[in-house]
Amino acid sequence: MPESAQPVTPVTFPPAFLWGAATSAYQIEGAVREDGRTPSIWDTFSHTPGKTAGGETGDIAVDHYHRFRDDVALMAGLGLTAYRFSISWSRVQPTGRGPAIQRGLDFYRNLVDELLAHGIKPAVTLYHWDLPQELEDAGGWPERDTAYRFAEYAQIVGEALGDRVEQWITLNEPWCSAFLGYASGVHAPGRTDPAASLRAAHHLNLAHGLGASALRSVMPARNSVAVSLNSSVVRAVSDDPEDLAARQRIDDLANGVFHGPMLHGAYPQSLLTATQSLTDWSYVQDGDLALINQPLDALGLNYYTPTLVSAAASAPAGPRADGHGASAYSPWPAAEDVAFHQTPGERTEMGWTIDPTGLHDLIMRYTREAPGLPLYITENGAAYDDKPDPDGHVHDPERIAYLHGHLSAVRSAIEDGADVRGYYLWSLMDNFEWSYGYDKRFGAVYVDYTTLERTPKSSALWYGQAARTGALPGVESV
Repeated sequence: MPESAQPVTPVTFPPAFLWGAATSAYQIEGAVREDGRTPSIWDTFSHTPGKTAGGETGDIAVDHYHRFRDDVALMAGLGLTAYRFSISWSRVQPTGRGPAIQRGLDFYRNLVDELLAHGIKPAVTLYHWDLPQELEDAGGWPERDTAYRFAEYAQIVGEALGDRVEQWITLNEPWCSAFLGYASGVHAPGRTDPAASLRAAHHLNLAHGLGASALRSVMPARNSVAVSLNSSVVRAVSDDPEDLAARQRIDDLANGVFHGPMLHGAYPQSLLTATQSLTDWSYVQDGDLALINQPLDALGLNYYTPTLVSAAASAPAGPRADGHGASAYSPWPAAEDVAFHQTPGERTEMGWTIDPTGLHDLIMRYTREAPGLPLYITENGAAYDDKPDPDGHVHDPERIAYLHGHLSAVRSAIEDGADVRGYYLWSLMDNFEWSYGYDKRFGAVYVDYTTLERTPKSSALWYGQAARTGALPGVESV
């Protein structure tokens, strides 16, 4: 038999591995003025001229608020075993403080019940970037009080859903909240104050620790409390000491600023030194690091593409190539001496290089950073310019290849000793992609934004086959 005809050994996963998809509240729910919900910072930001592509907003999004039962049935039909969604803080606690609106909680109670009735494990993310506007008006994440308001909110949601939801995530990608929201301004609330972004990072860390404690105070001990970090795989263009120093600078700002206190109870000294021109970190009060350093039951990792840097002396021409949107203001405080480079290779519609080796490297890093801590890939996916064919089918072979490559990297990491227990595809369906509006389609399910009709793409069928069998189909199998 010729070598090319040898049977291929299937890539298989452990029997208990979770096959999920992920979404976030503002990106899919719509119904922004119903049942007591008040504006979040993303309502305000998206309604500000020039902040989003085409001035598009999440007012309707994909109307999940009214269509959630159909959406859950769609997930079940695909064979998904888990669903990660976020709670809209301003739907539950409209002013960011005080008693809950029960109508808001009822939506999530009904969603959880529907998921459980279809055999789908719910995973709740408490905060996916949509701070109640009233809290931003009071200073937002740069203010310490916001962390305590988050803990109060966490307790409310934990009391309402903790008897039925076992997997909990405090924050999604706090890096984006702090640095895209308060330094570069490409995300809500659109502020451009690097010193404030560092204060925001600390208070997000504090919110995580306080929120984790609040959840545990009201939930069964069996429940898992985690956080989802978009930890960057930062690589240097060379082994030159200046390029390696640049890599360390960005690694501290992308990773160490969060996993340092969360996992190890301390900020990296190199981070404190590098940012001393902006802040003396005096807002880190006695006892804060112990509050932040709560024991985690799991860690969520979000990965899309690696980051390539050098010393600024070799800066490429053109806009900053860090993949985080166009802005005259940098999301990297006190890192003016670092240059970002486009990584080589095939790209998605976001301009992000496709590199599954980065996901393997990320998993293995945290296997070393936090030995014994279970890991979940809580986001991974790709945007493509998907369109229906004349028969209404949506074929997306590029996304299938992307998923095959990255899931193979996950399986390779498991073989190398990593305890990865699940994968959440980003995203379940096309939706409002933040400042990009509706221009970038990450979904495995196509959404016609005129009719809001859902159509599973080829990748959804491929991923569903993987979920049902625990093995990756060939890239040409759908």
